[in-house]
Amino acid sequence: MIDFLAVFIVFFAVIDPIGTVPVFIAVTRGYDVKAKRKIALISSGVAALILLFFVIAGELILTHLAIPLSAFQISGGIILFLFALSMIFGESKPEEETKLVEKYHETAIFPLAVPSIAGPGAMLAAVLMTENAKLDLWQQAQTAGVMLGVVFLAFLLMLMAGGIHRIIGNAGASVISRVMGLILAAAATSNTLAGITAYFNL
Repeated sequence: MIDFLAVFIVFFAVIDPIGTVPVFIAVTRGYDVKAKRKIALISSGVAALILLFFVIAGELILTHLAIPLSAFQISGGIILFLFALSMIFGESKPEEETKLVEKYHETAIFPLAVPSIAGPGAMLAAVLMTENAKLDLWQQAQTAGVMLGVVFLAFLLMLMAGGIHRIIGNAGASVISRVMGLILAAAATSNTLAGITAYFNL
C-alpha cells in the first residue's frame, strides 16, 4: 500500500490544477460553454495519456539507454528542485503560461495539455514515483491512479474555472502555486538524496 496523501501532494504540486485555471480562462476566451467543456476534456485526456506513457515506458527507456534509475533520480530531483525554485521565486504558473497563450492560439493541446497539466515536472514525477525496484505492479497502479485523480481534478477545476477565478483571482492562484513550489522543493531534495544513497550504495 502506498502513502496516498504523500503521492497526491507531490502530483498536486507538479501538476498544479489550481494554477491551470487562469491559463484555461485565457486560452478559452471567446469560446462558448460547450466548446470550453470540449477543450477541458481533450486537454485533460491528452495530458493523462502523456503521463501514463511516462509511467509505463519511462523506466524502460532509461534501461534501454543504460542509464541507472538512481542517476535519473538525482538529475530528476535537481531538475524538479530548479522547477520548484522557479515556482517560488519566478513567475507563477498562471503568469508564465498565460503569456504563452498570448503568443500562440492553440487550445486544448498547447499550452493546456502541455505544459500546463503534463509539464516537465509532472513527467519526471511520473517516472520517479513508479520506480520498479521499490514498487510492485499494484503499487504502481495505485500511484498512477492518484496521478490520474489529480488530472481529473484539473479537469473539474477547468469546468468550474469562471467561479474559481472570481473567488481567488490571479493573485490567489499565484500564492497557491508558490506554496506548492515549496512543497515540491522538499520532495525534490528527498528524491535527490535517495538517488545519491542508491548510486553510491550508502
